[in-house]
Amino acid sequence: MKIIKVTNVEQFAAKILPKQAQNNKTIVESILKDVGKNGDAAIRKYEKKFSKANISSLRLTQNEIKNAYSKISKTELDALRLAKARLGKTESSIKSLFKNKTINQDGIKISKKFIPIQSVGCYIPGGLARYPSSVIMSVVPAKIAGVKRIVVVSPPNSAGKIDPLTVVSADICGANEIYKTGGVQSIAALSFGTKSIRKVDKIVGPGGAYVTTAKSMISDQTGIDMLAGPTELGIIADSSANPKFVALDLISQAEHSNDTFCYLITTSEKIAKSVNKIVSELIPKIQRGKIVQSSLKNNGFIGICKTNSDMIKLANILAPEHLQIMAKNSESISSQITSSGLVLIGNDTPSSASDYILGSNHILPTNGFGKIRGSLSVLDFIKVNTQITSSKKSLSKISKHLEVLTKAEGLSNHFEAVRGRIN
Repeated sequence: MKIIKVTNVEQFAAKILPKQAQNNKTIVESILKDVGKNGDAAIRKYEKKFSKANISSLRLTQNEIKNAYSKISKTELDALRLAKARLGKTESSIKSLFKNKTINQDGIKISKKFIPIQSVGCYIPGGLARYPSSVIMSVVPAKIAGVKRIVVVSPPNSAGKIDPLTVVSADICGANEIYKTGGVQSIAALSFGTKSIRKVDKIVGPGGAYVTTAKSMISDQTGIDMLAGPTELGIIADSSANPKFVALDLISQAEHSNDTFCYLITTSEKIAKSVNKIVSELIPKIQRGKIVQSSLKNNGFIGICKTNSDMIKLANILAPEHLQIMAKNSESISSQITSSGLVLIGNDTPSSASDYILGSNHILPTNGFGKIRGSLSVLDFIKVNTQITSSKKSLSKISKHLEVLTKAEGLSNHFEAVRGRIN
């Protein structure tokens, strides 16, 4: 990893951010249009092209779901159930905060109710790795929110099968439908609807560049959670940090893909050199070493800042998906972080554990969007429903103010609709 002394935080941040890949919108648009026009036939065509699978029936049958259980071990099932239970406890706690409210003002009653979205589609990746954990992260909060129809889509392998861990995760978490399709074609199906797959109200879940572009392009007619790009991990560490822990954590997130953005921000030149040395020594010995090496060499960096304030400022500008803080005053530093998707405090809170079983959600904002939102949660599956009841008497009380405002905006017929009731 390149080691850089940071003298001007703003200038450094502007230069170090990875350039966004130019997604081929033409290809994505053509697939979206094809599925919109030809439905299931187009989906099967693209699954044959991209996954090499001949798909007869897109939806998994109950027998296929039952058979998936026989393909996984008891220890795997126990781990999935524990991850589900821990995230479920967190999400249930958040949902319990939502209380319906009624506000009365001069005879005008406004009711605010928290109601679930009616249908959602959960995209589960299946390319470079398998992600049953992403099933848990997307389906569990939807289920707890009260979504009636939860659909899971995931790319099949060349034999036309979805990974059994993904299938079992979807089943134990309460998905209503599971389909053997991925990529742009699955996003199109969820958005437009086909004979086999009814459209949904919102699409959630992480995906590759083409899936992310597809979500962006259909967002004018179907809701989406966020545009999540490659994995990001920032680590703030001072001289008290264990350099091996830092190195292991950088490697753990860099193994996702060649385009992850993983880096260390420190005030210690000793830590910087030590971490870099350990990373270099470990890479030849680990699985997925080529992916890790490519990612850390091309996108990663170690930034040496002058002060803690500069470290905090840089982290807030970069707004990483995950931010780990390993320092003497970790709590104090964390209180000044405003923009990361997830903040992990202390030497024994690795981001890799949060990806699975700490009880937090690993579907997180990237590309700086941590400045405006946090992780996927029940909040993404609940809407605020507003109902108003007024009366002739209450309209009369505010009529003169209504008249002033409607005239000011040049919309006189707005007031005439009120006048007709109070005269």
